[in-house]
Formats: sequence, C-alpha cells, structure tokens
Amino acid sequence: MATLEDIGVSAAINLLSALIFLFLFAILRLQPFNDRVYFPKWYLKGLRNSPSRSRALVSRFVNLDCRSYIQFLNWMPQALKMPEPELIDHAGLDSAVYLRIYLMGLKIFVPITILAWVVLVPVNYTNDALEAEKMAANVTASDIDKLSISNVPLKSQRFWAHIVMAYAFTCWTCYVLLKEYEKVASMRLQFLSSERRRPDQFTVLVRNVPPDPDESVIELVEHFFLVNHPDHYLTQQVVCNANNLASLVKKNEGMQNWLDYYRFKYSRNRSQRPQTKTGFLGLWGAKVDAIDYYISEIEKLSKEITEEREKVLNDPNCIMPAAFVSFKTRWGAAVCAQTQQSRNPTLWLTEWAPEPRDVYWPNLAIPYVSLSVRRLITGVSFFFLAFFFMIPIAFVQSLASIEGIEKSLPFLKPVIEVEFIKSVVQGFLPGIALKLFLILLPTLLMMMSKFEGLTSLSSLERRSAMRYYIFIIINVFLGSILTGAAFEQLDSFIKQSASEIPKTIGVAIPMKATFFITYIMVDGWAGIAGEVLMLKPLIIYHLKNFFLVKTEKDRNEAMDAGSLGFNTGEPRIQLYFLLGLVYAPVTPILLPFIVMFFGFAYVVYRHQIINVYNQEYESGAAFWPAVHGRVITALVIAQLLMMGLLSTKQASSSTPFLIALPVLTIWFHVFCNGRYKSAFVKYPLQEAMMKDSLERASSPNFNFRSYLEKAYVHPVFKGDGNDDDYEQYLSENQEDDAENVLVPTRRHSRRDSPAVSRAASPALSEEVQSVEHRV
Repeated sequence: MATLEDIGVSAAINLLSALIFLFLFAILRLQPFNDRVYFPKWYLKGLRNSPSRSRALVSRFVNLDCRSYIQFLNWMPQALKMPEPELIDHAGLDSAVYLRIYLMGLKIFVPITILAWVVLVPVNYTNDALEAEKMAANVTASDIDKLSISNVPLKSQRFWAHIVMAYAFTCWTCYVLLKEYEKVASMRLQFLSSERRRPDQFTVLVRNVPPDPDESVIELVEHFFLVNHPDHYLTQQVVCNANNLASLVKKNEGMQNWLDYYRFKYSRNRSQRPQTKTGFLGLWGAKVDAIDYYISEIEKLSKEITEEREKVLNDPNCIMPAAFVSFKTRWGAAVCAQTQQSRNPTLWLTEWAPEPRDVYWPNLAIPYVSLSVRRLITGVSFFFLAFFFMIPIAFVQSLASIEGIEKSLPFLKPVIEVEFIKSVVQGFLPGIALKLFLILLPTLLMMMSKFEGLTSLSSLERRSAMRYYIFIIINVFLGSILTGAAFEQLDSFIKQSASEIPKTIGVAIPMKATFFITYIMVDGWAGIAGEVLMLKPLIIYHLKNFFLVKTEKDRNEAMDAGSLGFNTGEPRIQLYFLLGLVYAPVTPILLPFIVMFFGFAYVVYRHQIINVYNQEYESGAAFWPAVHGRVITALVIAQLLMMGLLSTKQASSSTPFLIALPVLTIWFHVFCNGRYKSAFVKYPLQEAMMKDSLERASSPNFNFRSYLEKAYVHPVFKGDGNDDDYEQYLSENQEDDAENVLVPTRRHSRRDSPAVSRAASPALSEEVQSVEHRV
C-alpha cells in the first residue's frame, strides 16, 4: 500500500518531469528553426512567415534576443487571452466546445473539492476503524486511507454525512451539466445560422439504392429525386468504388517521395549515385541504382493507375448503390435527410452528408447489406478484447502494493524493501506501466470502427471514443479496483470465511485511490506537459527538413499540425470525471489532483488549438450528447458503488436513502436529451428557411450547380490532372436540364409512357399517371 512518502516521491518525479518538459518547450518554441513545429496552424492559414528568412546565418537557427527568454512562460497567459467567439472563428466550434469539457471539469470539481475537504476529511480522519481492522483481519492500509471512508466504523451515524454529500455532489454536477448542455446547444444553433455556405448544408447521402434492370444507378437516383423532390433537387454524385485506385495513388506518392529523396541525396554528392535494394523496405534483394529503379517503378504504377481509373469510370460494377444528392436549398436537403423516402424503410436511406473533408471514402464502397454483419463481428471482437485485457491489468495491479507482493512472493522482499526502490515501485511504476499498456489500444479501436463501415471521420472518432470509454470503465477502473483489491487482500481471502469477503472488498476499494493518484500524476501532469513539448513531431519535422525538403512547398508539407484526436482525448478526460465523482465522497484526497489536471490541461490544449492543431473536419459540436451521457454514466456508477460500499459498512438505516439518486440522475439525463439533443441530430426547418431566404436576398445570382456538382468527387479524381475525365463521365450519365417536367427514363414498357419500376415509390406512380393524363 502506497504511503504518503511514496505519493511524495511520485509527485516529485512527475512534477519534475512536467517542469523539464515545460522548460524545454518554452526554449524550443523561441528558436526560429522550430517555428513551423510549434506554430503550424498560422502557417496553414497563411498568417505567419518564417522568421529565418531575412536574418543573419546564426539568427536563422538560434534566437539571440535575450529579452525573449526572460518572458519564456508568457505562452500561458497568451493562450487564455483569445475570447471564445474569436476562438470559434479561428479553430472552429468543435475545438471551442472540446475545451469546454475541461472548463466543465473545473466547474464541477472545484466546489466539490472544497466541500469534501471541509466536511468529509474531518469526518473520516477522526476515527480509528482501520487500526481495528488491521489488528483483527490483517488488512493492509496506510495513513492515506485514514482520510477515506474506510476509517469510519461499522454502523456509524457519520455515514449520514457521506450520504448528504453524495446528494450535494449529484445536484451540483447535474446543475453544471444542464447549463453546459443548454449553452453548447445554443452555440451550435448560432454557429449553424451564422456559418458560411458549405456543400454539406445542401447535400444528403443516399444509401441502399435498389437495383433496376433498365436503369443505371446514376439514372435511377436522378429519376427518383426528380419525381419525389421536383422543386428542390439539383444534382447528384454517385459513389464509385475507387479504393484500389486510391491505394495505387498512395503507393505512387510514396515512390515519388523516395525518388525525391535519392535525387536530393545525389545532388549533394555527385561522386556516387545512390543505391538501394529491391526487397521489402530496401532491406534485401538485388542492389540497383536507386534513381533509375524508382523512375521505372513510378512508370509502371502510372500505367496501372491509368488502367484502374478507366475501369472505375467505365465499369458498372464499380458504381455503388449510393450517391451524394444535392438540393437547391437547405430546406429541401433538411426535408430529405430527416424523412423516410420509400414505403420500404430499408431502401433509399437518407442522412445528412458529412462535409467533404469529413468523408471516409473507403467505407462508402462497403455494401449496405453487410454492415449489420460487420457490426456484429466488431461487437464480439470488442467483448473479447475487453475481457482478455484484464490479464495485463491484473499484472499491473500486482505492482501497486509492496505489501501484497511480499505476501505472495516473499523472496523479493530484500530487493523491494530498499526505501527508494519501494517508493518508486509503488508511487510511479504502476501508473507508467498502465499508460504503456494503453498506447496501442486507440489504434485497435479505430481499426474496429473502420471495419464496422462508418462513413465519416467524425463518426469513426465518436464510435472509437465510446468503445475506449467502455474499455476504460471495465479494465482501467473496475479491473484495477477488483484485481488490485483481490491481490492486496490475498492472505485475508484465504484465511477468512466466505461471509467476510464482501466486507474486506468494501474496505479495500477506497484504498485503490493511491494507485489512481499515481496514474493521474503520470498521465495528467507529465503526460500533458509532454503533449505541449511535441517531441515526436519535432524530430520528424527536422528529419524531413534535412532529407526531403527542397522547396517552400516541401517545407509546408513536412509540418505535422495534428488534430485534437477526439477518439483518444475525450475518453481520457472522462476517466478523470469518473475518478472524481466516485472518490469524492469516499477518498477526497484524490480531488486536488483531479482539479490540477483539468486546470493544467485546459491551458495546454487551448494553446495547442490556437497555435498547432488543424482540425480535420467540423461537426458543429455533434459529439456533446455523448460527452453529457458519459458524465451521467460516471455519476450513476459513483452512486451505485457508494451504495455497495455502505452496504458493507452495515449502514442499513442510511443506505436506502441513496436508492433515489441513480433514479433521479437517469430521469435528469432523459430530460436533458429530450430538451436539447434534437439540436445536435436535426436541423430545424425554420432555421433552414431563414438561412435560405437571407442567402437569396444577398446572393440572388449564385450558381449552386457549379458550386455543388464536384463537391463530393472522390479525392483520387481531384488535383491529378484528370478532372476533365470525371467531368465528361458526369455529363454523359446525367441530364443537365433539371427543370424538365417529363422525367426521362430508359425503362422498357408496353405503352408509350414510362413504366414504373418495382423499386419506385408510390409518388412516382402518381407522377407518371398525371403526366399520362396531361398528354
């Protein structure tokens, strides 16, 4: 069991690491040759120029202005200066609302910390239950645990203080959640109403287009929407399966980078032409001239790309039963996206199209009928991943207690009894070990989400974040408590009767606060400081700059601005909400560490959002209902664990008063979703009509067709000199005259009028009959 001394050693190590990282960052960011690493967002916006252009040779690399070093920590107040409206214009609503998660953490936990320390710490500390437990049941405990609820004796009337505080903490948390939900919903609606024109405002994604023997997908989609949305339909872009073409283009880009590298290398030393091996990554195979080899490989790939492009454009099998359909107005798009299009609810499925940079193109080629199977496979895989990961988690927890190790492995006692080693093992090693185990997990979860078939980067990140959060609850939180408690009390479990085991676990759960304190210091102090240092992007940029960069364009491409990484960052924040809410009435000593994390992380990530991160997409804070739901989940878990803990304390007269808490919390969650969630999943028709009316008045002659007809072209057809081929392909497969009352069709019929396909809707039948009547 970690003692105050062990926690002090851990705090010293992590605090020193954080200060070193911050000092290095403050110095490195002032050097001109690092300017593109620490301020890439301003370069991407074209608002910053390299400070090394018009300087002396030494000044291009090293900042010789001594005055700038005096104020090397001024980045912190500068990060807080930009007001929120300006931050939204600069970085987008997603980034601004993401920062509000940290602010919400401060709003919740600062008052809770003060109240818990004023009320609960004296209540817990002025008891001696743990001393009695040590003598009677040989239970492991430390001085830190005397500040927790474990130190309150059985059947004590003091448990009423914890119950009252549980109600107070719940009420305050729900109040903050309500205000934040209301504020973010208002910010989203204001953002959508004031946002500039974007293609996704006028476009829906149509999936599961039914097959038709007489018409191609392009003709069928156009026919369907001309009939069912005649006044608003504008144009469409069918989805092509260009995954193989995209992989060839990506491979060609990699070959071109190697060719540029070897040419640049040869330009520096013309005495010898560079050589390479033809095997994997140039590690084996025949040695050949590198420049000639990559030129020949690029020529071969270029021929393959040309053939594959022709196949994609001309082969009907490459056309997927899906399309991006654009409308003349936002109102028309909103009606289509939020209504059922066909009598059969599984056909002509419509949803709001992601913005073009948010589309995850590889998954659009997945047949819609296979998505259910993919979801099932992904769910089963995630279940087994979460289950089997308990093994390394249990091993990590074995490092969390020196006393527990000595009970089961006594031969290690001489080594681990050295004071410094003991403090490091208990106060630092468990937290860093757990963090290392979780490094590869986000990549695995993102692969699962991609396999599941989601069609936008934002939905991929939200789904990965949901699974990451579930994984954290099961393995990091519950796994750490249960396996750690079982290991620590191993000797007690063996010797005591079965009826006493729940009591021992109840006493041991608060004791795991020391492990989570060490984890918070590793992840929330040193980890956040490492985030602002950006050591990995710094090294990669300078390697690229040295070996590959020849022009200013190359230098811009070498920058790695990165993004927030919602799929990893938000679940990590939610772990701190969970720990804070669970341990607030149990072990209040953990709360100051939580508050320090939220405050420090808010400053760091605000700086990163302003100067570094370049968000890949803008979802208009669509993730906030998930954030709200996960905090509610943490609150309910805290309440249930509190009820279970008090039941082991034989507080039968007071524990029933906690039953109402989870019920009221779930009701509150339902109320909030009913009141505000629709603002995040639907676009009000009133807002759409108002926006359209204002746009018609301000830009009456704007050409929406030219603006939208190529907005959702697959990236492999953009910027590669083949746009003309794709334009020709579109013009050959869709009609230019969208105002024609008689809908053109290629369906065969025994009559002169067009026959109705089996896949057509009842509205199509009525339209054809009315046309026949007029004729």
